[in-house]
Amino acid sequence: MTHQLTRDQARRIAVRAQLLDADRPGDVIGVAEQLGSIKIDPTATIAPAEHTILWSRIGSAYESMQLSKAVESDRLLFEFDGTFRPVSLLPLMLPAMRRWPRRQSSREWLEANYRFRTEVLARLRAEGPLLATQIPDTADVTRPPDGWYGPNQVVHMLDFLQRQGEVAVVGREARHRRWDLAERVYPRNLPEFEFDEAERMLNERRLQAAGIAKHKSPWTPVGEAGEPAAIEGSDKKWRVDPEALAALDQDEGGRVAFLNPYDGMLFDRPRLKEIFEFEYVLEQFKPKPQRKYGFFAHPILMGDRFVGMLDAAVDREREVLTVTAVHELLPFDLEEDEMVRAEIADLGEWLGVTVEAW
Repeated sequence: MTHQLTRDQARRIAVRAQLLDADRPGDVIGVAEQLGSIKIDPTATIAPAEHTILWSRIGSAYESMQLSKAVESDRLLFEFDGTFRPVSLLPLMLPAMRRWPRRQSSREWLEANYRFRTEVLARLRAEGPLLATQIPDTADVTRPPDGWYGPNQVVHMLDFLQRQGEVAVVGREARHRRWDLAERVYPRNLPEFEFDEAERMLNERRLQAAGIAKHKSPWTPVGEAGEPAAIEGSDKKWRVDPEALAALDQDEGGRVAFLNPYDGMLFDRPRLKEIFEFEYVLEQFKPKPQRKYGFFAHPILMGDRFVGMLDAAVDREREVLTVTAVHELLPFDLEEDEMVRAEIADLGEWLGVTVEAW
């Protein structure tokens, strides 16, 4: 059976799945288990992505030390590919990690640097945990800088070894990763899964985080997870999480949320346009004259609609949150304006700074 959904229902399913409804979660682990991943990004016009993502769910009860404790002390989250993920996902990821890489150029680079690979692993075994800068670069074949990576080949090798499940991030010094052998970082005696079974379970977890996704989407690949659905006004085929569908009747309403530009809710741009009628463009990499909303403007979600863009930045020297503008995509009434202002006040309180009126 194909479930028939209105756009309003589809939006509510997506919002609730991303923990952006009125029923706030209580802890970091609960958020990570539901979302599957929390993006790490240092751009801190307001605060780094990992912290604003958690604040937008938990609220002012969230403190940054809760995240570091979950990662470095409790080992309930682990860092992988620029995100924090719950350890419950690791057994589902390992079968694909053992098959990596599939790209021929990556395989050739690893083969050409077999000696370098062995030396990096030996250095970590003897002296780890280490920063990349503490490991000699003895690569025989180099990869050119590409805007994301510099000339240091150790960083390339560590990222490759992480994708193969050989090494892992054990913690950070400021924004710099400390590396060690995966066997000393990841839990032991994890359950084992065959590749196909693990991929099926990963698809289920992706759909759990999305609530609803296109049947065949490169942005939110969910395979055959969930159940088929159709959305009023859309000619696309969708998959819906049956638990999210069943919870529609338990909807406790919405609230105002400011979303970091790297928030997972914003990742699937085609889905944003299809069910939220929101065309989101990150202006961080645009020349200043071409920016409409600001360098790192945060989309404003109100209930199940994107209603505006918050252009704000923290001045740490003055201990002030400067709100340059609140761009209204949909005109606010008096109550909505008060709700947005209240959320800005809460944001300033969480940051520990004064809000500079706009």
